[in-house]
Amino acid sequence: MTAMQWLMLAVFLATFLGLIKFQKAPERVFFSATLVCLLASFVSTEDILYNAVNPGLVTLILLVFCSFTFERTSVLRKLSNILISGSKVKSILRTLLSAGFASALMNNTAVVASLINSIKNNTLINPGKLLLPLSFVCILGGTLTLVGTSTNLLVNSLYIEQTEQPLQFFDFTLVGLTALAVCFVVILIRLPSLPNIAKEALQTKEYLLEAAIAEGSELIGKTVEENGLRNLDSIFLVEVVRKGRLISPVTPEEVLQPKDKLIFTGDITKVLTLQQFDGLTLFAEQDGLLRDNLTEVVIKPDSSVIGKSLKSAGFRARFDSAVVAIRREGETLSGKLGEIIIQSGDFLVLAVGNDFSSRTNLSKNFFILSGHKPDNMLSGWRDKITVVGFFTTIALSVFTSLSLLKCLMFYVALLVFTGCLTVNEIKRRFPLEIWMIVLSALTLAKAMENTGLAALLASNVEQLLDGKGTYIAFAMIFILTLLVTELVTNNAAAALIFPIAYNMAIGLDVSPMPFVMAVAFAASGSFISPYGYQTNVMVYNAGNYKLLDFVKFGIPVSLTYSAVVMIMIPLIFPF
Repeated sequence: MTAMQWLMLAVFLATFLGLIKFQKAPERVFFSATLVCLLASFVSTEDILYNAVNPGLVTLILLVFCSFTFERTSVLRKLSNILISGSKVKSILRTLLSAGFASALMNNTAVVASLINSIKNNTLINPGKLLLPLSFVCILGGTLTLVGTSTNLLVNSLYIEQTEQPLQFFDFTLVGLTALAVCFVVILIRLPSLPNIAKEALQTKEYLLEAAIAEGSELIGKTVEENGLRNLDSIFLVEVVRKGRLISPVTPEEVLQPKDKLIFTGDITKVLTLQQFDGLTLFAEQDGLLRDNLTEVVIKPDSSVIGKSLKSAGFRARFDSAVVAIRREGETLSGKLGEIIIQSGDFLVLAVGNDFSSRTNLSKNFFILSGHKPDNMLSGWRDKITVVGFFTTIALSVFTSLSLLKCLMFYVALLVFTGCLTVNEIKRRFPLEIWMIVLSALTLAKAMENTGLAALLASNVEQLLDGKGTYIAFAMIFILTLLVTELVTNNAAAALIFPIAYNMAIGLDVSPMPFVMAVAFAASGSFISPYGYQTNVMVYNAGNYKLLDFVKFGIPVSLTYSAVVMIMIPLIFPF
C-alpha cells in the first residue's frame, strides 16, 4: 500500500471511531472526514460540489419536505381513530398491519408518534403489549419501498454515484414483504412475553421538576419534614441544589435556605400540588406562563434545540412556552433543570402561552403527544390536494417513465403554489444533517476510489475468498452492517459500509445488487437496542419498558429478520 492509501484507510477508520465516540453529531464527524480528504487532495472541490447535488440526495431532500406536509394532513389522525375497536385480536392485527404498510410510504417516526396516545389511552388492549411491536412493525414497513426509510434513499444516492442508475421504487418490496410477514408471526407469538403495564405506571411519569425557594418564603429555616415536602402526592423531593452544590439524597432534617433549588421527580399531573407552598416557584414560571396549561411533547431528531441546555434553548421566544419538566428513559437526570442538555427523544412538559399553537416551527422540533395541537394542520381542499398529490406522484414514478425526482419536483412546486407548504417552512425543514451525511459519504467513496484503496480492497477480497464462494462475503457485509448500526445510527452505518460492500462485489466480479441490498436491509435492522432507532426510543419512553424487555423481545425478531433477508436477497438478486 502507498502512503496515500494508508492515510485514506486511517481517515476511514477514524470516521468509524468518531461515529462511536460522538454519536450525537454524526454529520460533524462525516464532514470533518470530508475536509480531511479535501485537504489531502484525495478529492477536488468539483467532486464535492457534484456530490452535493447528487440526484439521489436531492430526491431524499424533496421527500423530507413531502413527508413534513403529509404529516400535517388528517390521514394519520383518522387512522389512529379507527384501529382499536371490536375484538382484541382484530384490533392488534389492524393496528400493526396498518402501521406497517403506512410506514412504507410515510415517515415511520410520524406514524408511531401519531398512534402512541391512541394505544396508551385505549381500554381494550394493554399498551405494554402493543407499543414495542408497533415500533418493530413500522421499522419493517419502512423496508418495503424506496421511500419507506431514509436509509434506503441514502443507499440509493450512493448507488447512483457508482452506476448513474437509480434503484427502483419496488426493488426492496419482495425481500421486505417476506421479512415483514415472517417477523410479524414471531412478533405475534412473542406478544405474551411483553409486560402488562399498569395504567398507573403509564400515568405516573418520572419527570424531573425544579422549583426555587424565593426570598421571604415561609419554607426558609424549616426542615424538609417540617415543611411537609416528604409526603407529597406522587411527587418526591430527590435533590437540593445550593450555591452550586448538589445535596442528594435529601434527609428529612435538611434545613431549607433562600434560593435553594428543589429537584422533584414523579407524576407531572400532580405539579399543581406545589402551588400550595409559599414562595415555591417552578422553573417554567420564570417566563410567566400558566403552569396548568400543560402540553407534552417529544423532541424530534432534527430539532434545533438538541445539544442546548433548557435554559439557553429559549423556549419562551421560540415556542411561546416554558419547560415544566423533562424525562429521559434509560438515564437518571440530576441537577438543575435549566442546565440539562436536550437530546433527541426527550419527553418535555411545556407550559404554553396563547401563541403556542400558531407557531410554525412546532412540527420541526416536536411530536406533540397531548395538550395543545399546532394550528398549521392542513384541512379542506389543501388536505385533499396533499394526499391525492402524494399518491399520484408515487404512482407516476412507478408506472410511467418519469423519474421519482422529476415527479417530486412538480409535487413540491404544487404544494408551494397552493399554500400547503411555505418557503419559510422549507427553510426550517431543510434536513441539513442528512444532507451533510450523504454528501460526506459520497465524498468518502470517491476518495477511496481516487486513492486506489477501493481497487486494492477489491483485489484483496478476491484473493482472500478465492474458491470459497461469494456468499461468505455477502454474509460478512450483512453482519458487519448490522453490528455497526447498533453501535452508531442506521444512516451512518449504511454510509460507512456501502463503499466496502460495492467494491467487494466488484472485486469478486459479481453483481453488486445483493451487496447493496445487504447494506440497506441490515442498516434498518435495529431490533435489540432501544437507542438504535428513533421509533424504539419513543416507545421505550412511552411504555416505561425496561432494557431487558427490549432485549428479550428483540433478539428473536432480529435473528428471524437476519435469516429471512440473507436467504431472500440472493434469490431475488442473484450474484
